[in-house]
Amino acid sequence: MADNKNHSEAEMMGWLFKWTNYLKGYQRRWFVLSNGMLSYYRNQAEMSHTCRGTISLQGALIHTEDSCMFVISNGGTQTFHIKASNEVERQRWVTALELAKAKAIRALESEEEEEDFDGDQKCEITSIMKNLASHLEDIHTCNELINKHGTALQRSLSELESVDSAQDVSAKIKTINERATLFRITSNAMINTCSEYQNLAQAQARKWQKILQHERSQKLRLEEMVEQLARQHSVLEQAAKGHRLTKPTNSPSDDDEDSTEFYECEETLNSSDATPNFIIKIPNCQRKCSSHTSHKKEIEYRGEASESSSEIEDAGETEVVVIPGDPQDKLISNSGRTQVGPSVSKNTSRRQRRTRVPNKPDYPLNLWSIMKNCIGKELSKIPMPVNFSEPLSMLQRLAEDYEYSDILDYAGTLTDTQEQLAYVAAFTISSYSTTSNRTGKPFNPLLGETFECDRRDDYGWRLISEQVSHHPPMVAQHCEGKNWTCWQEFTMSSKFRGKYLQVIPLGTAHLQFNTSGSHYTWRKVTTTVHNIIVGKLWVDQHGDMDIINHTDGSKCRLSYIPYSYFNRDTQRKVKGCVMDKDGKVSWIVSGTWDTKIEVAPVTSIEGTHDNPIYKTGPYTVAWERQPPPTDCDKYYNFTVLACQLNEPEDGVAPTDSRNRPDQRLMEEGRWDEANTVKIGLEEKQRAARRQRETSAEKATSGGQPYPPYEPVWFKKETEPITGNIVHVFKGDYWTCKEKSDWSRCPNIF
Repeated sequence: MADNKNHSEAEMMGWLFKWTNYLKGYQRRWFVLSNGMLSYYRNQAEMSHTCRGTISLQGALIHTEDSCMFVISNGGTQTFHIKASNEVERQRWVTALELAKAKAIRALESEEEEEDFDGDQKCEITSIMKNLASHLEDIHTCNELINKHGTALQRSLSELESVDSAQDVSAKIKTINERATLFRITSNAMINTCSEYQNLAQAQARKWQKILQHERSQKLRLEEMVEQLARQHSVLEQAAKGHRLTKPTNSPSDDDEDSTEFYECEETLNSSDATPNFIIKIPNCQRKCSSHTSHKKEIEYRGEASESSSEIEDAGETEVVVIPGDPQDKLISNSGRTQVGPSVSKNTSRRQRRTRVPNKPDYPLNLWSIMKNCIGKELSKIPMPVNFSEPLSMLQRLAEDYEYSDILDYAGTLTDTQEQLAYVAAFTISSYSTTSNRTGKPFNPLLGETFECDRRDDYGWRLISEQVSHHPPMVAQHCEGKNWTCWQEFTMSSKFRGKYLQVIPLGTAHLQFNTSGSHYTWRKVTTTVHNIIVGKLWVDQHGDMDIINHTDGSKCRLSYIPYSYFNRDTQRKVKGCVMDKDGKVSWIVSGTWDTKIEVAPVTSIEGTHDNPIYKTGPYTVAWERQPPPTDCDKYYNFTVLACQLNEPEDGVAPTDSRNRPDQRLMEEGRWDEANTVKIGLEEKQRAARRQRETSAEKATSGGQPYPPYEPVWFKKETEPITGNIVHVFKGDYWTCKEKSDWSRCPNIF
């Protein structure tokens, strides 16, 4: 009966062809769509015991290719390539999948709070609920049989009154006895089933009451703890204000005292089997050199997250001297290190741009009223007020990745692909430099929101970004540089856990150099914001990043070392190596993600195979962070580029982030108005989604296909290198801008 129930609950099921591998191609599989999940089996008989694969539609992308094929992906980690027998069948499935996805999203958003159960406990409760549901199904069946047999018995009794002969009476009485027996059997079955259900419910009631009481007490304790922390936070804020009044300027020791708190943070790093543990030793160099002769220094580098005891760190600032007439505009330091790159300041734009935004106002905030309902939930689904944000959209925040694009400009001139990879690695690290003291949350873009940034006059690139999906939240970005093109899909998984907020990027970034054709891909590492409720907010980056050159198979493995209170080594450290397709190391990358990255070529290898020692040439500064404005702490710790991203500009699309009213009001310091407008925009977005879902349901009931939401400036295609479905720039945005043709833009603001 349970199997029949599962069959009846399925929203759709049938045969489809699923891609398996290049040897077997498409194979016939039995697919079942139920409760927002798409599962497949080899045949119908397997439904009771073996599921071959399942994908959740809650955050999935559904993409149609040709007349019979469609693809379902959950952001890159899981993808189903499916083919139907004909176009009509394909459309039936796609429509059903879109409706199931919308239903799953609605169910998620209607949940008032999310409960986390232990795995065994959850399985036990699920089993009990299935058992109770099975008994209820039996009771329902018995009820139907009782009604059926009772009606038949009543009809026989009525017929008995009209019988004349004794023979007919005898036959009717026999029939009545048979039907009375059936009625008695079904009644007894009903009584027994009800008794079993009652006994099962009573047996579990006391246990459930204990579980419920435990959960309630845990919730109350958590609420009391967070409320107490929030009160302490308020008291500390008031005390800090009074301290600032008596002591106008903070000495460096004040900041150091705040930073001496004990922080708990992840210590483990995921290491690849292909990455060896190795040590690099380079002869020590003098602090200052009178000539340009290369002096080597000795450092120790390990591929794992171990403490480096023999590494020599520069203690002071490096004086940089410009050598006139150098064709590559090299910067030679007096420590024997060479910084390669243009020496022209980036802020030499022909257009006069602003260099700051209005100061951040000091708004009081009832922290507890917001935090108590957010613990454990997805960041993108929390209705955060602007008090936690900075006046930039996520689309604009991603544009800051290209602040140090001159690294790519220089890398594009290199002929050695592994040296080029070392500089590409430095570029990927530079994108984290702004996060060291930026703790504000960017605005979640609305579906269809765009952002263009044309900085060809000073930085040499222009980009266009669009919010192409709301569930899951996904940004598609395309950037064109001097001799390179970069594009990415940015989506993330994020959770707020009370003490910290963790963001795990899921999208893939692509970089291709126009001259050589070298194609690189990478994924960003995990970002964690600590001390959300009490204490000084601080940001950490940790995890491994693989930058792969798909042209020649070389790879750079970067390790972002997590912060550790017990580690005497430099914090925020990044170290890695560049190796060819055979694993031979050729370049070393070392530094910190918030200050500077240096690269050096490997000149020789000593030691054993398991513990090799690499000697390198002189270190070159591949990237060094530009110092932020001295008073940037007054306006969200923005860099000059960040201040210019939301500057009003004529001629941009009506969906551009600069035109977003709540974000503009926040920048101007009108936070109360911004919060009111923000709520209205989010409700407008929800209403538009409900309208799309209603149209889809009407089309389905009428037998008509209803296409899912399609972006305006990007389209979904299969990426040839990774094989994933990605959003690719159509290329017509800039043409439409020249013509001021924004007829395709939705009304989202």
